[in-house]
Amino acid sequence: MGIGGVGKVAIGVRDQQRALSFWVDVVGCQVAIDAPYGESGERWLEVTTPDGQTRLVLSLDPDGEHTQDAPEGLPTSEVFFYAEDLRATYEVLTARGVRFPTPPQEHPWGWWSLFEDTEGNRFALQQRG
Repeated sequence: MGIGGVGKVAIGVRDQQRALSFWVDVVGCQVAIDAPYGESGERWLEVTTPDGQTRLVLSLDPDGEHTQDAPEGLPTSEVFFYAEDLRATYEVLTARGVRFPTPPQEHPWGWWSLFEDTEGNRFALQQRG
């Protein structure tokens, strides 16, 4: 037996409801768990990515300590998402209001772009394959 892969990734968010709306209504994730957690009104929120392979934990971080000082054009998160068709995904998400500081670009290692969530996190989005 060994490690089977990554099952969950925690993403720090300032506003859990706003983040939940982004990941479900805009990106297309499914709510897996939404339960009260702690005494401050925090919720344990998990959403499953559209491919069903990974859960994102939308972890309350009201001070925004989750965002790193990364230069513009680079991710602030170490989470890389994938798309089967990067250009089509870019068009769909842009139409839904998602900000892409870096639109799809071809590099020696393949196609990639950079998108931003409602909480100021910047994520890499790569063409799969």
